[in-house]
Amino acid sequence: MNTARNFDAVELELLWRRLISLVDEAAAALVRTSFSTLVRESYDFSCVVTDASGQSLVQATESIPSFIGTLPETVKHFIRFFPIETLQPGDVLITNDLWLGTGHLPDITVAKPIFRDGRVVAFSASTAHAPDIGGKIRSPEPREVFEEGLQIPPLKLMRAGVTDDTLVAMIRQNVRTPEQTMGDLWAQVVALDLMEERLHVLMEQAQLADLTDLAAEIHRRCETAMRSAIAALPDGTYHSELKTDGLLDAPVTIKLALTITGDTITADFTGTDAQVDRAINCALCYTYAMVMYGVKVCTSPTLPNNEGAWRPISLFAPPGCIVNPLFPASGGSRMLIGHYLPMLVFGCLGQVVPERVMAACGSPMWGMNQSGVNAAGKPYANMFFFNGGMGGNVQGDGISCLSWPSNVSSTPVEISEHIAPLRIHHKRLRPDSGGPGRHRGGLGQEILLESRSPTPIAVSFLAERTIFPAFGIEGGQDGAPGVLKINGEKIDPKRQYVLKAGDTVSLATPGGGGHGDPAQRAPAAVVADIANGWVTAAR
Repeated sequence: MNTARNFDAVELELLWRRLISLVDEAAAALVRTSFSTLVRESYDFSCVVTDASGQSLVQATESIPSFIGTLPETVKHFIRFFPIETLQPGDVLITNDLWLGTGHLPDITVAKPIFRDGRVVAFSASTAHAPDIGGKIRSPEPREVFEEGLQIPPLKLMRAGVTDDTLVAMIRQNVRTPEQTMGDLWAQVVALDLMEERLHVLMEQAQLADLTDLAAEIHRRCETAMRSAIAALPDGTYHSELKTDGLLDAPVTIKLALTITGDTITADFTGTDAQVDRAINCALCYTYAMVMYGVKVCTSPTLPNNEGAWRPISLFAPPGCIVNPLFPASGGSRMLIGHYLPMLVFGCLGQVVPERVMAACGSPMWGMNQSGVNAAGKPYANMFFFNGGMGGNVQGDGISCLSWPSNVSSTPVEISEHIAPLRIHHKRLRPDSGGPGRHRGGLGQEILLESRSPTPIAVSFLAERTIFPAFGIEGGQDGAPGVLKINGEKIDPKRQYVLKAGDTVSLATPGGGGHGDPAQRAPAAVVADIANGWVTAAR
C-alpha cells in the first residue's frame, strides 16, 4: 500500500521555486520564438503546469489574470474529450472554443500530456492571443460566433509527435496572417515541450513517481490560506452594480451579490442584463476568471494562483445573461464587459475592507484592430493596445497608462510604425484625465495616428468608458471619459471603419477615478502635478 509522501518546509520551497522557474523559462522561450507583437511585445499569453486531472499547479509569472483562471479549465475539458487512457506521448491538444477556452476565438489554447513510466503525471498548457483568426476583423459588430472567424473544436494538433497537416492547412487558409499565426502556435508548442523537459528533470532529481502528493500539499496549503483570509471577513451578502457603455444608446447593467459564509464566497450575477446580438458577451469561463481574480486581490493577493486558491469560491450567472451567454452568441470583444467584473467585486468587498480596494480604472483595455493589404498584395492584420489610468487607492495615486485587470503591455511606437502603414504623430500623457482626490487617478494617454497606406485599412476598436467614466470612491471624483475620433469627428467605438491614406485616428484613453477628498491632497502633490503637466493650473 502506497503512503502519501510528506514534504518538509525546505524541500517544499525548493520544489515550488523550481516549478516557478520551469514555467517562467517556458514563457521566456514563447516570447523569444513568437512571431506577433501580441506575444512578443504585449505579453498576451499564459503558461501553466497542471496535475494529471487538470488542476492548476503553477503559472508563469508573466501570465495574464484571465488565462490563469481559464487555462486549467480548458485542460479539464480536453480530458473530457480525450480521456487519459487514450492519450499518447507527443500528443498536443488544441482548441479556441468560445465556451471551453477563454471566451473569444483569437485565444488559442494548447496542452500536452506529460508521461512518466507510461502514465500521465501532468499537463503543460499555454494560451496565446493569435494575431488573426479570420472572419470579420475583431470588433463588437458580429452578431454570432460564426462571423468571428475559424472555430477550432477540441482536436489533436499532434498525434504521438506527428503534426496533423490537414488541420495546419485549414488554419493557414482561414487567417490573414498564416505565418504569424502558425509561428506563434509553434512557439506555444516549444513552450509545452520545454515545460515537459524541465518537469522530467525535476521529478527525476526529486524522486517523484508522479505529482499527486506534491500537488495535494501545494493545493492544501493554498486552500487553507484562502479560507483563512475569507473567514476573517464578516459574513453577509454585499451588493454592487454598474453600467457599461454597452451599445449605442443601450448601456449594459451588471449586478453582483457576493455572499460570505464562513470561509467561502459565492458570487451571484442574478439581475444582470441579457446577452446581446453583438460581440461584447462575456462567456462564463471568462466571468469565472475575472471574479476569482477580483476576490483574490482583495483577500490574499500574494497567494500563488492555483486550484487550491479557487476552491472556496463559487459562482452563479443565469444562463443567457451577458456574463453567461448561450451559443451561438458572439464574444470577440468580451473584455468590454469582463474587465468590469473585478471592479464589481471591489464594490462588494470594499464595503468591509475599503482599504484594500481602489477607485475605478480607465482601462477596460483600449485597443485598435486594423487589417488591409500591403504593398506586396498580401493581407495583414495587427492589434495595438492603448491603456488608460488606474484608480487611486488608500496608499497613493493611480498609475498612468497601465492596463488593468489584464496586464498586457502597450506596443512601442517604433514597432507599430514598422509593422503597419501608420505614422504616429504623438503618444503622450493626457492632462487633467485623472480623477481628483486625496490620491489622484492615473492619467490616460492621447494618441494621434495617420494612415500611410495606399490601399484602404479596416479598423475597429476596443473602447469603453466613453459614456460612463471611471468613478471615484471615498469622496474622490471621476476620471475623464475616453474620446475616439476619426478625422476630428467623434465616432461610435463599437463600429468598424475604413481609413483612406491621410485619414487620422485620435484616441484619448480614460483616466482613473480619484480616492478620497480632493481638498485633502497634499499641497506639494498639487504643485508637482502642475509642474509635471499632469494637471493644468486652470483645473
